[in-house]
Amino acid sequence: MEVRAVSKYVRISPKKVQEIIHLLPGKQVDVALNSLSVMPHKAARILYKVTKSAVANAENNFNLDRKDLIVSKAFADKGPSMKRFTPRAYGRAFPILKRTSHITVVVATAESKQKGGKQ
Repeated sequence: MEVRAVSKYVRISPKKVQEIIHLLPGKQVDVALNSLSVMPHKAARILYKVTKSAVANAENNFNLDRKDLIVSKAFADKGPSMKRFTPRAYGRAFPILKRTSHITVVVATAESKQKGGKQ
């Protein structure tokens, strides 16, 4: 069984999140949370919260055991960009894009992860 948690409109670039997010899939949730908690990145703090939310969803909504959960998928999609302008020389203005992300973490039980895939 797969359970997911989504955090939308997070004020961080998807590129910065994807540097950290590729480390998560396939790891047991406690191992993933421990590794995220010691990383000195803003993206790691956000991913920690989303992963913890996915685990809480699995425990409270579906009565799954935390020890049996692994991170099956994790991805960061592009959200809308806020457009700002910075003044430049001779009265010009250059645009600045403040990017946002939609972050999704999917946790699954270990046996459901083994059943799927090609055989």
